[in-house]
Amino acid sequence: MATRELTGSPSVLPTYLRAAATLIPGAGRLPAIPGGGGDMPDLALVLREVAIDPDQLARYRAVCQWPGGDTVPAPFVHVLAFGLHMALMADGRFPFAAIGLVHVENEIEQVRPVTVGDRLTFRVHATTPEPHPRGRTFAIVTTAHCDGELVFSERSTMLRRGSAAAQSPSAGPGGSVPADKPAATRAATKEVARETWRVPDDVGRRYASVSGDRNPIHMHPLTAKAFGFPRAIAHGMWTKARCLGALAGDLPDQYTVAVTFRKPLLLPGEADFQADRRGGVTTFALTDAGGAHVHLTGEVHGAPPKKTTASPSKRPATKPQTAEAKT
Repeated sequence: MATRELTGSPSVLPTYLRAAATLIPGAGRLPAIPGGGGDMPDLALVLREVAIDPDQLARYRAVCQWPGGDTVPAPFVHVLAFGLHMALMADGRFPFAAIGLVHVENEIEQVRPVTVGDRLTFRVHATTPEPHPRGRTFAIVTTAHCDGELVFSERSTMLRRGSAAAQSPSAGPGGSVPADKPAATRAATKEVARETWRVPDDVGRRYASVSGDRNPIHMHPLTAKAFGFPRAIAHGMWTKARCLGALAGDLPDQYTVAVTFRKPLLLPGEADFQADRRGGVTTFALTDAGGAHVHLTGEVHGAPPKKTTASPSKRPATKPQTAEAKT
Protein backbone atom coordinates (compact mmCIF):
# COMPACT_ATOMS: atom_id res chain seq x y z
CA MET A 1 0.00 0.00 0.00
CA ALA A 2 1.33 3.43 -0.95
CA THR A 3 1.77 5.86 1.93
CA ARG A 4 1.51 9.63 1.70
CA GLU A 5 2.83 11.60 4.66
CA LEU A 6 1.21 14.97 5.26
CA THR A 7 3.09 17.88 6.78
CA GLY A 8 0.08 19.37 8.55
CA SER A 9 -3.56 18.76 9.37
CA PRO A 10 -5.65 18.99 6.19
CA SER A 11 -8.04 21.92 5.94
CA VAL A 12 -11.56 20.50 5.84
CA LEU A 13 -13.13 23.37 3.86
CA PRO A 14 -11.28 22.70 0.56
CA THR A 15 -12.13 19.02 0.78
CA TYR A 16 -15.81 19.88 1.29
CA LEU A 17 -15.67 22.16 -1.76
CA ARG A 18 -14.20 19.31 -3.79
CA ALA A 19 -16.91 17.00 -2.45
CA ALA A 20 -19.56 19.56 -3.44
CA ALA A 21 -18.12 19.62 -6.97
CA THR A 22 -19.29 16.03 -7.40
CA LEU A 23 -22.88 17.34 -7.46
CA ILE A 24 -22.15 18.88 -10.87
CA PRO A 25 -23.23 16.40 -13.59
CA GLY A 26 -20.21 14.73 -15.16
CA ALA A 27 -17.72 16.18 -12.68
CA GLY A 28 -16.77 12.72 -11.45
CA ARG A 29 -15.13 12.04 -14.82
CA LEU A 30 -12.53 14.76 -14.19
CA PRO A 31 -9.26 13.31 -12.86
CA ALA A 32 -9.06 15.68 -9.85
CA ILE A 33 -12.64 15.06 -8.70
CA PRO A 34 -13.57 11.92 -6.71
CA GLY A 35 -16.67 9.86 -7.39
CA GLY A 36 -15.80 8.49 -10.81
CA GLY A 37 -16.10 4.84 -9.80
CA GLY A 38 -13.35 2.29 -10.24
CA ASP A 39 -11.22 0.62 -7.60
CA MET A 40 -10.48 1.97 -4.16
CA PRO A 41 -7.03 3.60 -4.23
CA ASP A 42 -4.36 1.58 -2.46
CA LEU A 43 -3.38 4.58 -0.37
CA ALA A 44 -2.78 5.40 3.27
CA LEU A 45 -2.44 8.93 4.66
CA VAL A 46 -0.14 9.52 7.62
CA LEU A 47 0.08 12.57 9.86
CA ARG A 48 2.62 12.67 12.67
CA GLU A 49 2.91 14.51 15.96
CA VAL A 50 -0.67 15.76 16.23
CA ALA A 51 -1.10 17.82 19.40
CA ILE A 52 -4.35 18.08 21.35
CA ASP A 53 -5.80 21.58 21.67
CA PRO A 54 -7.18 21.98 25.24
CA ASP A 55 -9.69 24.64 24.11
CA GLN A 56 -11.05 22.41 21.34
CA LEU A 57 -11.26 19.53 23.81
CA ALA A 58 -13.16 21.68 26.32
CA ARG A 59 -15.70 22.71 23.66
CA TYR A 60 -16.06 19.07 22.63
CA ARG A 61 -16.75 18.01 26.21
CA ALA A 62 -19.39 20.74 26.50
CA VAL A 63 -21.33 19.90 23.34
CA CYS A 64 -21.16 16.13 23.99
CA GLN A 65 -21.81 16.56 27.74
CA TRP A 66 -18.75 14.49 28.56
CA PRO A 67 -17.47 15.06 32.11
CA GLY A 68 -14.05 16.55 32.67
CA GLY A 69 -11.00 14.52 33.62
CA ASP A 70 -7.35 13.87 32.93
CA THR A 71 -7.92 11.71 29.86
CA VAL A 72 -9.31 12.44 26.40
CA PRO A 73 -12.68 10.94 25.34
CA ALA A 74 -12.01 8.22 22.78
CA PRO A 75 -14.51 9.69 20.25
CA PHE A 76 -12.54 12.95 20.36
CA VAL A 77 -9.61 11.11 18.81
CA HIS A 78 -11.94 10.46 15.85
CA VAL A 79 -12.38 14.24 15.56
CA LEU A 80 -8.59 14.69 15.38
CA ALA A 81 -8.48 12.27 12.44
CA PHE A 82 -11.54 13.63 10.61
CA GLY A 83 -9.50 15.92 8.34
CA LEU A 84 -7.55 12.87 7.16
CA HIS A 85 -10.81 11.05 6.41
CA MET A 86 -11.97 13.94 4.25
CA ALA A 87 -8.59 14.25 2.53
CA LEU A 88 -8.68 10.55 1.65
CA MET A 89 -12.18 10.82 0.19
CA ALA A 90 -11.19 13.98 -1.72
CA ASP A 91 -8.47 12.12 -3.61
CA GLY A 92 -9.32 12.15 -7.31
CA ARG A 93 -9.02 8.35 -7.46
CA PHE A 94 -11.57 7.79 -4.68
CA PRO A 95 -14.48 5.93 -6.32
CA PHE A 96 -17.35 7.50 -4.34
CA ALA A 97 -18.45 11.07 -3.78
CA ALA A 98 -18.33 11.92 -0.08
CA ILE A 99 -21.71 13.67 -0.28
CA GLY A 100 -24.36 10.98 -0.13
CA LEU A 101 -22.36 8.44 1.85
CA VAL A 102 -24.15 7.10 4.94
CA HIS A 103 -22.21 6.31 8.10
CA VAL A 104 -23.79 3.03 9.18
CA GLU A 105 -21.45 1.63 11.83
CA ASN A 106 -18.54 2.76 13.94
CA GLU A 107 -16.21 0.73 16.14
CA ILE A 108 -13.56 2.29 18.37
CA GLU A 109 -10.96 0.50 20.46
CA GLN A 110 -9.27 2.51 23.19
CA VAL A 111 -6.09 0.52 23.78
CA ARG A 112 -5.04 2.88 26.51
CA PRO A 113 -6.30 6.32 27.59
CA VAL A 114 -4.98 9.31 25.64
CA THR A 115 -3.91 12.33 27.68
CA VAL A 116 -3.81 16.00 26.69
CA GLY A 117 -0.02 15.96 26.52
CA ASP A 118 0.17 13.05 24.08
CA ARG A 119 1.25 13.68 20.50
CA LEU A 120 -0.40 11.25 18.11
CA THR A 121 0.59 9.77 14.78
CA PHE A 122 -2.42 8.91 12.63
CA ARG A 123 -2.71 6.49 9.73
CA VAL A 124 -5.89 6.30 7.65
CA HIS A 125 -6.89 4.07 4.73
CA ALA A 126 -10.06 2.72 3.13
CA THR A 127 -10.98 -0.92 2.60
CA THR A 128 -12.14 -2.60 -0.59
CA PRO A 129 -15.90 -2.02 -1.17
CA GLU A 130 -18.17 -4.96 -0.46
CA PRO A 131 -21.74 -5.78 -1.59
CA HIS A 132 -24.62 -4.69 0.61
CA PRO A 133 -28.38 -5.17 0.09
CA ARG A 134 -28.72 -1.42 -0.47
CA GLY A 135 -25.53 -0.77 -2.41
CA ARG A 136 -21.90 -1.17 -1.32
CA THR A 137 -20.02 -0.57 1.90
CA PHE A 138 -16.42 0.20 2.71
CA ALA A 139 -14.63 1.16 5.91
CA ILE A 140 -12.26 3.96 6.78
CA VAL A 141 -9.69 2.45 9.14
CA THR A 142 -7.82 4.75 11.52
CA THR A 143 -5.00 4.03 13.93
CA ALA A 144 -3.28 6.39 16.36
CA HIS A 145 0.12 5.73 17.89
CA CYS A 146 1.95 7.60 20.65
CA ASP A 147 5.72 7.08 20.92
CA GLY A 148 5.35 3.99 18.75
CA GLU A 149 2.59 2.49 20.90
CA LEU A 150 -0.87 1.82 19.49
CA VAL A 151 -3.36 3.73 21.65
CA PHE A 152 -6.47 3.93 19.45
CA SER A 153 -8.04 2.21 16.45
CA GLU A 154 -11.29 2.86 14.63
CA ARG A 155 -13.35 1.40 11.82
CA SER A 156 -16.05 3.62 10.28
CA THR A 157 -18.30 1.69 7.90
CA MET A 158 -19.85 3.76 5.12
CA LEU A 159 -22.71 2.85 2.78
CA ARG A 160 -22.88 4.01 -0.80
CA ARG A 161 -26.45 3.49 -1.95
CA GLY A 162 -26.96 1.81 -5.28
CA SER A 163 -28.26 -1.35 -6.88
CA ALA A 164 -29.17 -3.93 -4.27
CA ALA A 165 -26.61 -6.68 -3.97
CA ALA A 166 -27.53 -10.31 -3.63
CA GLN A 167 -28.38 -11.06 -0.03
CA SER A 168 -27.02 -14.13 1.67
CA PRO A 169 -29.73 -16.69 2.49
CA SER A 170 -28.50 -16.68 6.09
CA ALA A 171 -28.68 -12.93 6.40
CA GLY A 172 -31.35 -11.18 8.42
CA PRO A 173 -33.68 -8.49 7.08
CA GLY A 174 -31.01 -5.81 7.47
CA GLY A 175 -28.56 -7.78 5.37
CA SER A 176 -26.20 -8.81 8.17
CA VAL A 177 -25.74 -12.31 9.44
CA PRO A 178 -27.08 -12.66 12.98
CA ALA A 179 -24.38 -13.40 15.52
CA ASP A 180 -24.71 -15.99 18.25
CA LYS A 181 -25.88 -14.50 21.51
CA PRO A 182 -22.92 -13.93 23.83
CA ALA A 183 -22.76 -15.72 27.14
CA ALA A 184 -23.27 -12.36 28.85
CA THR A 185 -26.92 -12.34 27.73
CA ARG A 186 -27.53 -15.34 29.99
CA ALA A 187 -26.27 -13.42 33.01
CA ALA A 188 -28.36 -11.11 35.15
CA THR A 189 -29.11 -7.75 33.54
CA LYS A 190 -28.49 -4.58 35.52
CA GLU A 191 -29.75 -1.19 34.39
CA VAL A 192 -26.91 1.32 34.61
CA ALA A 193 -28.52 4.38 33.00
CA ARG A 194 -31.89 5.70 31.87
CA GLU A 195 -32.22 9.32 30.74
CA THR A 196 -34.39 11.53 28.57
CA TRP A 197 -32.53 14.09 26.48
CA ARG A 198 -33.92 17.28 25.01
CA VAL A 199 -31.63 18.01 22.10
CA PRO A 200 -31.62 21.66 20.90
CA ASP A 201 -31.63 22.67 17.26
CA ASP A 202 -28.11 24.12 17.39
CA VAL A 203 -26.35 20.88 18.36
CA GLY A 204 -25.45 20.16 14.74
CA ARG A 205 -23.81 23.56 14.30
CA ARG A 206 -22.03 23.41 17.66
CA TYR A 207 -20.65 19.94 16.97
CA ALA A 208 -19.64 21.00 13.45
CA SER A 209 -17.67 23.95 14.84
CA VAL A 210 -15.60 21.69 17.08
CA SER A 211 -15.29 18.66 14.78
CA GLY A 212 -14.99 20.27 11.36
CA ASP A 213 -17.81 18.05 10.04
CA ARG A 214 -19.95 20.68 8.30
CA ASN A 215 -22.10 18.35 6.26
CA PRO A 216 -25.15 20.47 5.28
CA ILE A 217 -27.61 17.85 6.57
CA HIS A 218 -26.50 18.76 10.11
CA MET A 219 -26.30 22.53 9.81
CA HIS A 220 -29.72 24.04 9.08
CA PRO A 221 -33.28 22.94 8.17
CA LEU A 222 -33.03 24.52 4.71
CA THR A 223 -29.78 22.76 3.76
CA ALA A 224 -31.07 19.48 5.24
CA LYS A 225 -34.25 19.71 3.16
CA ALA A 226 -32.13 19.93 0.02
CA PHE A 227 -30.99 16.39 0.81
CA GLY A 228 -34.42 15.01 1.66
CA PHE A 229 -34.61 15.55 5.43
CA PRO A 230 -37.49 17.50 7.01
CA ARG A 231 -35.09 19.18 9.47
CA ALA A 232 -31.40 19.10 10.29
CA ILE A 233 -30.22 15.86 11.86
CA ALA A 234 -27.71 15.22 14.62
CA HIS A 235 -24.26 13.91 13.68
CA GLY A 236 -23.98 10.18 14.24
CA MET A 237 -20.66 10.62 16.03
CA TRP A 238 -22.26 13.23 18.31
CA THR A 239 -24.91 10.69 19.34
CA LYS A 240 -22.22 8.09 19.97
CA ALA A 241 -20.13 10.50 22.03
CA ARG A 242 -23.19 11.69 23.96
CA CYS A 243 -24.08 8.09 24.84
CA LEU A 244 -20.54 7.31 25.97
CA GLY A 245 -20.44 10.54 27.94
CA ALA A 246 -23.43 9.29 29.92
CA LEU A 247 -21.41 6.13 30.69
CA ALA A 248 -18.03 7.83 31.18
CA GLY A 249 -17.84 7.11 34.88
CA ASP A 250 -18.09 3.36 34.22
CA LEU A 251 -15.73 3.06 31.24
CA PRO A 252 -12.52 1.08 31.87
CA ASP A 253 -9.11 2.21 30.68
CA GLN A 254 -9.22 -0.33 27.84
CA TYR A 255 -12.44 -0.99 25.96
CA THR A 256 -14.06 -1.47 22.57
CA VAL A 257 -17.32 0.29 21.71
CA ALA A 258 -19.27 -0.56 18.56
CA VAL A 259 -22.44 1.19 17.43
CA THR A 260 -24.93 0.86 14.59
CA PHE A 261 -26.55 4.07 13.40
CA ARG A 262 -30.21 3.67 12.51
CA LYS A 263 -32.94 6.32 12.18
CA PRO A 264 -31.66 9.94 12.20
CA LEU A 265 -32.31 12.13 15.23
CA LEU A 266 -34.12 15.24 13.96
CA LEU A 267 -33.22 18.59 15.51
CA PRO A 268 -34.62 19.82 17.80
CA GLY A 269 -35.71 16.53 19.30
CA GLU A 270 -36.24 14.42 22.36
CA ALA A 271 -34.59 11.05 22.88
CA ASP A 272 -34.48 8.32 25.49
CA PHE A 273 -31.16 6.74 26.44
CA GLN A 274 -30.94 3.42 28.25
CA ALA A 275 -27.94 1.25 29.13
CA ASP A 276 -27.83 -2.21 30.69
CA ARG A 277 -24.96 -4.41 31.81
CA ARG A 278 -24.88 -8.15 31.30
CA GLY A 279 -21.74 -9.75 32.61
CA GLY A 280 -18.83 -7.80 31.14
CA VAL A 281 -20.83 -6.20 28.31
CA THR A 282 -22.75 -2.92 28.48
CA THR A 283 -25.45 -2.55 25.84
CA PHE A 284 -27.12 0.76 25.13
CA ALA A 285 -29.68 2.31 22.83
CA LEU A 286 -30.99 5.74 21.92
CA THR A 287 -34.61 5.89 20.79
CA ASP A 288 -37.25 8.51 20.22
CA ALA A 289 -39.30 9.57 23.22
CA GLY A 290 -41.95 6.94 22.57
CA GLY A 291 -39.52 4.14 21.82
CA ALA A 292 -40.98 3.53 18.36
CA HIS A 293 -37.84 4.52 16.45
CA VAL A 294 -34.26 3.54 17.24
CA HIS A 295 -31.54 6.09 16.54
CA LEU A 296 -28.54 4.06 17.69
CA THR A 297 -27.63 0.78 19.35
CA GLY A 298 -24.26 -0.13 20.78
CA GLU A 299 -22.12 -2.33 22.99
CA VAL A 300 -19.12 -1.66 25.20
CA HIS A 301 -16.72 -4.53 25.84
CA GLY A 302 -14.24 -4.03 28.62
CA ALA A 303 -11.96 -6.74 27.25
CA PRO A 304 -11.47 -5.81 23.57
CA PRO A 305 -10.99 -8.57 21.01
CA LYS A 306 -7.51 -9.21 19.74
CA LYS A 307 -6.68 -7.40 16.49
CA THR A 308 -3.76 -7.20 14.14
CA THR A 309 -3.19 -3.49 14.77
CA ALA A 310 0.11 -3.67 16.63
CA SER A 311 1.72 -2.10 13.57
CA PRO A 312 0.27 0.93 11.75
CA SER A 313 0.66 -0.93 8.46
CA LYS A 314 -1.92 -3.56 9.34
CA ARG A 315 -5.69 -3.27 9.34
CA PRO A 316 -7.91 -4.44 12.20
CA ALA A 317 -8.88 -8.08 11.98
CA THR A 318 -12.32 -7.51 13.48
CA LYS A 319 -14.87 -6.58 10.85
CA PRO A 320 -18.25 -5.25 12.01
CA GLN A 321 -21.42 -6.41 10.36
CA THR A 322 -23.05 -4.05 7.90
CA ALA A 323 -26.58 -2.91 8.53
CA GLU A 324 -28.21 0.10 6.91
CA ALA A 325 -28.75 3.29 8.82
CA LYS A 326 -28.88 7.00 8.27
CA THR A 327 -26.91 9.55 10.21
